[in-house]
Amino acid sequence: MSINVIGAGLAGCEAAFQIAKRNIHVNLYEMKPEKKTPAHKSDKYAELVCSNSFKADHLGSAAGLLKAELRILDSLLIRCADKAKIPAGSALAVDRDIFSGLVTEEILNNSNITVFSKEIEKIPMEGMTIIAAGPLVSEPLSADIAGRFNGALSFYDASAPIVALGSIDMNSAYFASRYGKGDGDDYLNCPLSKEEYDIFYNALISAERAPVHGADIQNPNVYEGCIPVEILARRGYDTLRFGAMKPVGLTNPSTEARDYAVLQLRKENSAGSLYNLVGFQTNLKWGAQKEVFGLIPALKKAEFVRYGVMHRNTFIDSPRILNADFSTKKYGNIFFAGQITGVEGYMESVFSGLFAGINTVFRYNNIKPAVYPEETVSGSLCRYISDETIIDFQPIGANFGILPPLDGKIKDKKQRGQAYSERSLSKLKEYVLEIML
Repeated sequence: MSINVIGAGLAGCEAAFQIAKRNIHVNLYEMKPEKKTPAHKSDKYAELVCSNSFKADHLGSAAGLLKAELRILDSLLIRCADKAKIPAGSALAVDRDIFSGLVTEEILNNSNITVFSKEIEKIPMEGMTIIAAGPLVSEPLSADIAGRFNGALSFYDASAPIVALGSIDMNSAYFASRYGKGDGDDYLNCPLSKEEYDIFYNALISAERAPVHGADIQNPNVYEGCIPVEILARRGYDTLRFGAMKPVGLTNPSTEARDYAVLQLRKENSAGSLYNLVGFQTNLKWGAQKEVFGLIPALKKAEFVRYGVMHRNTFIDSPRILNADFSTKKYGNIFFAGQITGVEGYMESVFSGLFAGINTVFRYNNIKPAVYPEETVSGSLCRYISDETIIDFQPIGANFGILPPLDGKIKDKKQRGQAYSERSLSKLKEYVLEIML
């Protein structure tokens, strides 16, 4: 007997690997390369369609703690991410092509995984299935999910442009990491004076946006963390200066002073030939992107190798649909994994695939579900996703706020983060040894 996994994205590949390593065969269904969504460009699996950053990788942060937990749990994708790492200060960023290539190679070379290049339009109801179709789930399958579970929702996500390093005016830019965190050249900073920012800001808030089918283009339903930069700018003149263009923690080596506003660019590939505009996810028309972003002095002649886009995403009302092991309450043989469950973020999706994969095997072998300690980020994510007391369910990423409080108050933020991490890793290691994962 085999277990079905629908989707070879981050969650699907991780789920397939976790099942296969436990000596159960996997039928992995992926509609690429025969069919792609508007956001997908590559034929490879685990394609990163938005940022190439997996967020912080230090134990003072919840995002870094989740990565540490994944390493303990033998995640394939965190292993591939570590191999594809490129400099990004204290964050874990990857060369997206190398990363996807490593994952694809692992999946295709696994004798316990058979890949079928076909679109699944309806949920297989016989046998065991993990739906990891991703936030870009095809419309036929999305309709079947909505029909069976009465809870599929749509929202919109945006990505940032990528430019060629050789086209950036280096006389108007400088390398530096914020607060000196990193090797000093992890980020390329594009400063603006007040006069330059005024011109850029006014052009940005009046630029023409691309149509988004099925949504109000002026106020689409998007994650707060993925709101297009032009929408953020309309909230107020200083919104970007306190957000994506904040100059705090940077000193311009030419002036030895803080700039009025700064756009940071981060390496997109290991060769360092491509850079993405950090925090500049956008839905401007492509011509408008070149014109408006070209008002930033360092980008006046920039070559855009990929423009920002907005695309449809989907997630389910998980508290009403899922158990804590990511199985569905209505059908015990059907599991969900990935951003479609409402976990927000790449590594959160990877974890959900790992967790669903393990628990599908446990269900297959009549073993009680794995339930990770509530003191861990992974355990708390599972509890949040399945908490029926949450009425207005919204996607969530790793954060310390969903963990039980620490014993005693720790005022220092770094020390508090370290304390959460030490408690979590200790509890998780004990649990892993207990259930012999």
